[in-house]
Amino acid sequence: MKNRNWLLLILPLLMLASPIFAGTIDHSKVMSANECGECHKDELDVWRKTKHYKTFNELARRDNAKKIAKNMGVKRIKKDSTCMNCHFLNKEEAGELTPISGIACESCHTPAKDWIKLHNDFGGKDVKKENETPEHKQQRLNAISQTSMIRPRDIYNLAENCYQCHLVPNEKLVNTGGHKAGSRFELVAYSQGDNRHNFARSATGDENIESSIERRRVLYIVGQGLELEHSLRGLSKATEKAKFAITMAKRVKIASKRLKIVNAKLNLADITQMLAAASSAKLKLNNEVSLAAAADKVAAINKIFAKAYDGSQFAAMDALLPAPADYKHQ
Repeated sequence: MKNRNWLLLILPLLMLASPIFAGTIDHSKVMSANECGECHKDELDVWRKTKHYKTFNELARRDNAKKIAKNMGVKRIKKDSTCMNCHFLNKEEAGELTPISGIACESCHTPAKDWIKLHNDFGGKDVKKENETPEHKQQRLNAISQTSMIRPRDIYNLAENCYQCHLVPNEKLVNTGGHKAGSRFELVAYSQGDNRHNFARSATGDENIESSIERRRVLYIVGQGLELEHSLRGLSKATEKAKFAITMAKRVKIASKRLKIVNAKLNLADITQMLAAASSAKLKLNNEVSLAAAADKVAAINKIFAKAYDGSQFAAMDALLPAPADYKHQ
């Protein structure tokens, strides 16, 4: 696993794959969290206690949100795409885009219209999940893999949705609007806070348990790779030496430092290559081509890493992982 010279051969192909972003999904295929909740009742109950759920009713009332909207010339937060793309799940009906909830299931797993029936078919109308045959389950999962659904096992693509919003990749929104240049986001701390998505892995099937230590190790490394990638992307779009550009450059350096610390313990070729890719571009304005290319390389390597390892061999990095007391509530 440590020798990845073959990676150089497939990087160009991987770099052609564009990530799914909230502003580019097909909103006409959005169903709703209630549709998912018909089977995932426990997950729905947990979600309704989170900030992602509450933001639908609370965001437009917050003084800071009102101030940012005013600075940006936005009259209605629930009508402006800059706000809507990251704060709400939006549905298109009759050509009009309407927020239907806060960040919800389809914000991360993609709109469900193309895959929800496959996802819920366990072998026939009256067959329950616990009675699904192994053969049918494999067929079902193979069929789902041909759709746009992002499953929990697809760590990179699932977490990609988090970083595209939590790093606030919008210079005007930060410099003019006064929005934070990204939250203090770290994938393990945030993913283990409220809605952990591990009900199916619990002994009873209805417990919101913490992810395994092995998965948390992989989440930490993939998260730092995504932080590095999206900070590079943000800086590539910066046009002035102000808060946005300065913060993006700082985030690149912090993510690089964290990955170096991890690699001092693990000595992985993947991490070495991510760091090399990032350092190939100077952290400066008017350097979009080089910075974007560096981000693409980091992304391609990180995607391979996320699928290649299960974390069982990474015990040496456990001291770097956030403790339960540091988990965030989102």
